[in-house]
Amino acid sequence: MAAVIRERITEEVKSASFVAIQADETTDVSTQTQMVMVLRYIDGSHAVQERFFEFVPLSSSTADSIATAIMERLNSLFTEEERGKLIAQAYDGANVMRGEKAGVQQKVREHYKNAHYLHCYAHQLNLIMQQATSQVPAVRVFFSDLNGISSFFSRSPKRTTILDQVVARRLPRASATRWNFNSRVVNTVYENLNDLIECFEAISTDGSFDCTTVREASGYLRMLQDDDFKFFLHLFHQIMPHVDIMYQQLQKKDIDAVFIKRALQSFTSSVQAIRDQSSSPIYLFEQYCHVFPDEALNTTAKAYPMLNKAKLNTELSLIYESPDFKGCSGALALYQVLQRNNLHETLSETVALLNILITTPMTTAEAERCFSTLKRIKTFLRNSMGQDRLNALAMLSMERELVRNMPDFNERVTDHFAALKERRAKFQYK
Repeated sequence: MAAVIRERITEEVKSASFVAIQADETTDVSTQTQMVMVLRYIDGSHAVQERFFEFVPLSSSTADSIATAIMERLNSLFTEEERGKLIAQAYDGANVMRGEKAGVQQKVREHYKNAHYLHCYAHQLNLIMQQATSQVPAVRVFFSDLNGISSFFSRSPKRTTILDQVVARRLPRASATRWNFNSRVVNTVYENLNDLIECFEAISTDGSFDCTTVREASGYLRMLQDDDFKFFLHLFHQIMPHVDIMYQQLQKKDIDAVFIKRALQSFTSSVQAIRDQSSSPIYLFEQYCHVFPDEALNTTAKAYPMLNKAKLNTELSLIYESPDFKGCSGALALYQVLQRNNLHETLSETVALLNILITTPMTTAEAERCFSTLKRIKTFLRNSMGQDRLNALAMLSMERELVRNMPDFNERVTDHFAALKERRAKFQYK
């Protein structure tokens, strides 16, 4: 069954105008390093697809090992003439992936010239938040103290019982890699501040707790009543909802560069408004809304030589002059308008450019979701599972919608099984 799904994905990739890849790595329950490869393209129905392709076991996490594994899969998908279809590769910001001289992205670009590297925006958001909260000592101490509250209660069932009785709510744990988890901690403590103070007071005055617990509870009590702590708690309670919104937007599959730019501008404006204590945030506008971007056109034509610069210039000039296209909110919306109105042949270079923009992945969120499936399939009790079985089960799990939409799936599975080798029994009757 997995082979049939893979064949269908390969067919869609072959028919797509452009393709991008996402790759990331993790360690499974058997301590085997697994690299996931995800393909992104626009299918025949003009919908954005991100398809799981394979989990690849790696002997090492060096750039040569990762690049070799990626190249083997790409060479099976693209012929020599089709290599120009690969227009983007998205990874995290690790040096082994992003290195300009010896990184994975550079090794891939030696064979696929149009495969431009993109640093996952979700990872960038996390790095920005880490840097922003670590450069100011007071803020670093605030988050360290804040995250210690949930650890305090999780270390003892007796402490948890007091928490349930007084606050009637468990405190979420923070995470160093997902800042929306920190947002939950901030919001929970902010909304239950008085109850937490009462809880720590109860622990401090209760004679049944040991000296260490009483000492820690007294420290947290003074912390929650401190004016500086309250100030930072209120400040980040205002900021974190915008971080959550940005994080959720970055998890979407149908985002493009235009969408990301507007989301970042809105996020920056909102945070700046909080900083300035303004009641009405000033939202930035696209700098190319009314002025034709000649410089951007030259850069685009240089990056993607398959585009006809002169024809693209003419088509974009017409689009900029037409009020009918100004209501489109992004590249995907404009692409769908052109397809619905049968303008894909008239404005062929614009459609090609939009196809590139939409196909280019802004995040590696789909690769991260594949890791969640990996953890569900390869568990402690099934840690000796073979790689072929792992990939087959992962393919059936993650691409179940594709299976449902294939009307001839059962027939193709039967044909594929019957064609594997000669059998005494006849499985096909025609």
